[in-house]
Amino acid sequence: MAYTSLKNCVDDLRRTGQLIEIGEEVDPNLEMAEIHRRVYAAKGPAILFKRIKGSPFQAVSNIYGTNERCEYLFHNTMGQVKKVIELKADPSRFLKNPARYLSAPLTALTALPYRKRISGRRWYRTTISQLPQVRSWPDDGGAFITLPQVLTLPPATDQIMQSNLGMYRIQLSGNDYIEDQEVGMHYQIHRGIGIHHSLYKRSDEPFRVSIFVGGPPSHALAAIFPLPEGLSELTFAGMMGGRRFRYRHRRGFIISEDADFVVTGVIDKTLQKREGPFGDHLGYYSLEHDFPVMRVDEVLHRKDAIWHFTVVGRPPQEDSGFGHLIHQLVGPMLSVEFPGIHQIHAVDVAGVHPLLLAVGSERYMPFRQSMPEEILIQANRILGSGQTSLAKYLMIAAKDGDSSWSAYDIPSFFIHMLERIDWRRDLHFQTKTTIDTLDYSGSGWNQGSKVIMACCGDPIRQLSAEIPQGLELPRSVKAIKMILKGILIFQFNSFENYQKAKTEFEELNEFLIKQDLKGFPLIVIVDDATFCQESFANFLWVTFTRSNPSHDMYGVSSGVENKHWGCEGSLIIDARKKPHHAPPLEVDTHVREKVDKMFSTGGPLATVKF
Repeated sequence: MAYTSLKNCVDDLRRTGQLIEIGEEVDPNLEMAEIHRRVYAAKGPAILFKRIKGSPFQAVSNIYGTNERCEYLFHNTMGQVKKVIELKADPSRFLKNPARYLSAPLTALTALPYRKRISGRRWYRTTISQLPQVRSWPDDGGAFITLPQVLTLPPATDQIMQSNLGMYRIQLSGNDYIEDQEVGMHYQIHRGIGIHHSLYKRSDEPFRVSIFVGGPPSHALAAIFPLPEGLSELTFAGMMGGRRFRYRHRRGFIISEDADFVVTGVIDKTLQKREGPFGDHLGYYSLEHDFPVMRVDEVLHRKDAIWHFTVVGRPPQEDSGFGHLIHQLVGPMLSVEFPGIHQIHAVDVAGVHPLLLAVGSERYMPFRQSMPEEILIQANRILGSGQTSLAKYLMIAAKDGDSSWSAYDIPSFFIHMLERIDWRRDLHFQTKTTIDTLDYSGSGWNQGSKVIMACCGDPIRQLSAEIPQGLELPRSVKAIKMILKGILIFQFNSFENYQKAKTEFEELNEFLIKQDLKGFPLIVIVDDATFCQESFANFLWVTFTRSNPSHDMYGVSSGVENKHWGCEGSLIIDARKKPHHAPPLEVDTHVREKVDKMFSTGGPLATVKF
């Protein structure tokens, strides 16, 4: 069905048993987020909070909480939208299979945004402080909008098809923001709104911004979706929602007629204020940094408006549902965007951007596949394109006839790679470069390194499945665990500084040279080996969010040949916490205990089943 509003969607989820309703008053300061996390972790339904402390509005979360529910929301439209995306990325597909794509142009045409001259509903005014002040983590700098749809136009136009609709972090309160008059805008210059910002700085026009919350579920999806060049976010919202994006002009701003809330304002082109901290998708806080400020013009809401929010944190979280939909819709287009690539997997549990697994093609010299060649070209294409350019560790393997491994089966991929990779040759670094702004493992804010690990051909080693008996190691190694065949984790003392770490690894190297560890090509140094061994997800998260390739990779019998670094023995990654790292996210103990009581027998939420 085509949802005409967020309420329409909530009603449908209620009717189909995919919604729970919480009638007791809940505090938006940490409590709502803790409830959400528990329901999400249990793969539970969407959650309607009917009474929110300090706000007259209801709120809903976890709409995208399971892959099955994501597909349910868009089951009537996904097939047709996939055809449009395929045709947009490669128009020649129409000539190859006209029957399949005959309806695609009409799908896009009938989904174009629709301007309403007269508003179809009455809008009511409110203030920023009356909105649900959802704060997810104890050290968050204030309340944030976590599912905003931010619309901007470039200067000197009011043409809606030139607009950018993006999802950027909006801080509603805290820090030095003037209550009800200012909100913080967290975005980077390379994003669509950042490009508009640079244009407005060279213009005398005010930089007007419209922020929408709620509306049909397709609108939030459109704000975050990586679309092919030339396909408007608003058209995509119409296609996925089965209903055109309705808008009108009000006081010089674009207003979404289907949104539940609209916040309009003007970005001060010269003023910046401290934004953050904020518990982010790597599982750590993004810290305070200077970002633009929007001066609020109006805050509007529709009758019976519902505030749409989610909780961001160590993945998987609800926003993983967006990743599932992205894969379903654009996965088949990989070969167009990345010629020769069969699979790309941004590993959710490793924080998404820190670790990317890819399966490529090694078609050069088919009679002599002894070393990676073509897959290195493909890897550089990946690191030079859009969101995949944020990858810090890119592991790429050449496709072969073995169907027992896949980029989506992470342990099998690691085993396949570790059986084949030659650390003397197959590590390719990019140093002193930009990395994800939210990743604090680098040498500075937005600064760090990347590494490509590439392999192809037949196995060159057999991986060990047991820790060798009588292994002699320095006293600095406090514990040894095996996380997977071929991978050891060593627990060390806490990291102090890089000079001390260098000394530690020189000592470790002296011991490891004398050991037979050919079956363990990868060793990871951690603060807590037991935590890492509890789950492969823990191991991946610790290893790839707490290391900077250029600074934290060592190797047994390592050396440089013609500026190429490699090692004869095991590769070692130092994944201990560093003093410059952002703190990890932890739930407030008092809030956890309070929510425990709310769900326990006799508590106000004891009857809530999920």
